[in-house]
Amino acid sequence: MPRHIRPSDTPASHPTVYPVFQPIVDLRQGTIFGHEALIRGPVGTPLHCPLALLAQAASESRLTEFELHCVEVIFTHWGQLPKPGRLFVNMSADALVAAMGGVGTACWLERMLAHCDISARDVTVELTEQRAAVNPEALRQAVKALHALGALVALDDFGEGHSNLRRWKDLQPDFVKIDKLLTQGIASSPQSVALVRAIVGLGNALGTELVAEGVEDAKDLRVLRDLGIAHGQGYLFGRPAPALQSSLPEPVTATIHDARIAVMPHASQPSQPNVLRGLSVIQAPALSPQTPIDEVSAIFQKHPDLHALAVVEQGRPVALINRQSFMNDYARMYFREVHGRRPCLLYGSLSPRIVEREENVESLLGILMSEDQRYLSEGFIVTEKKRYAGLGTGDQLVRAVTEARIEAARHANPLTFLPGNIPINIHIARLLEGRADFVACYADLNNFKVFNDHYGYWRGDEMILLLARLATQHANPHRDFVGHIGGDDFLVLYQSPDWRQRCTRLIDEFNRQAPGLYDEADRLAGGVEGEDRQGVLRFTPCATLSIGAVRIPPDMFRHAEDVASEAAIAKHEAKHTASGLTVREPRPRT
Repeated sequence: MPRHIRPSDTPASHPTVYPVFQPIVDLRQGTIFGHEALIRGPVGTPLHCPLALLAQAASESRLTEFELHCVEVIFTHWGQLPKPGRLFVNMSADALVAAMGGVGTACWLERMLAHCDISARDVTVELTEQRAAVNPEALRQAVKALHALGALVALDDFGEGHSNLRRWKDLQPDFVKIDKLLTQGIASSPQSVALVRAIVGLGNALGTELVAEGVEDAKDLRVLRDLGIAHGQGYLFGRPAPALQSSLPEPVTATIHDARIAVMPHASQPSQPNVLRGLSVIQAPALSPQTPIDEVSAIFQKHPDLHALAVVEQGRPVALINRQSFMNDYARMYFREVHGRRPCLLYGSLSPRIVEREENVESLLGILMSEDQRYLSEGFIVTEKKRYAGLGTGDQLVRAVTEARIEAARHANPLTFLPGNIPINIHIARLLEGRADFVACYADLNNFKVFNDHYGYWRGDEMILLLARLATQHANPHRDFVGHIGGDDFLVLYQSPDWRQRCTRLIDEFNRQAPGLYDEADRLAGGVEGEDRQGVLRFTPCATLSIGAVRIPPDMFRHAEDVASEAAIAKHEAKHTASGLTVREPRPRT
């Protein structure tokens, strides 16, 4: 920032810095709730970017002074607009403390608001997370004084920097803005859903309204809306611009008002939680490739609990030295004299198992199932973004994978990894509570028992996996929920308007592909001989698919089990139809 700029030096009619405004949206009403003012520097210069402006001001030790200048520019512009609505303006903790420091009976902020004819009740001060407050008690008093004026307070970028639970608890803000780290991609991230759901619970408990930042995708918007987030901000609604935005794009309004309930990502989907999040990674010192072998011995003696040491070059692991094999060789006669000063890289295993923190259960199972079991005895290297983070042992890996599989089995079918009974019931409850209009479709295989008995469970599992794959392919992942009750029973909860066509295509595709699982002779014969459910030996045609569908209007049922029962009745009726599809009108339960 040039030395001659001070808070009141620059005329409002020709500002060196100027404001732009981005809309903040009410996700319940589908209307614009307010605008956040953002500052920009001279166009076509390196200082156009706000981060560059702030960095320049900080380099000249005038950051607070510059922030107050930006607030003055914003207020001056805002006060000239006709009925602009609610203003969100950014201030750091130190800038707010300075702005609330009064001379006589009125503080700087109060005088600025009066000068620009702005009501304090229309202003929300966003506490940014650029740096921690120098004096937390002074910040608390400044927020208290700000509330006394009638203005509101928002905690910006919650989940990043200094925007943390302690600040939330101490300052009791009116709004908390959830950082885009947690909101972007939430439609496919079970972890983000869990975290945001927890934040919603905190907001409800503390009486704080939430604003989801960084909303850029309609699928994420649906999930955030259904999680109970009151407000949203992001490029999907509008980009920062010199003029205020008066309305939302029609597709965005349609998404907000769409009565269909978002399908939350399930932990068994590709973005499942990684195993190593709960694994205690051993913080072991790293060796450089040139570390002498004598020094390796000294490190092992200093750390008797270490099972191995990693050789790391420029932050990336290149080898692993196992303690037991190393110490056995080091104890041999003349080994130290011959090899003691040689670099350890010559001794380390150059093909260690490296596990990235983002790896999931299935990829780690490869270690346990591999014929090469040396990784269980040697251990493995843990990396984070491909850089060395620590070590793990085989015992830890077995325990972590086992626990993750047990946890997944509670909520997902262990064969298909589709949501099981618990998440099925939870989603039905969400549909009922949200008064959604949906269709419950119970899918079941005909003649599966004979096929499974004839060919064995392995071939039977292949047929169940075929149905799971096709059911998923014929469902919209963000509108339709595919659950696996167990065995060959599936429940699909459709909100797609073309659900009937999807069911028909699913039946046709399964009936076309299923014969490929039979031996050629049986396929040509059209089926196999085997005992039916009554124990009678007879010829049984190839397996086919039946779907019983029940349209569930709003307010007809209160409990998930009632919906499932109606769908099960429809499934039994479907088994007696030539098309394989039956649509049943539901009967209210008393």
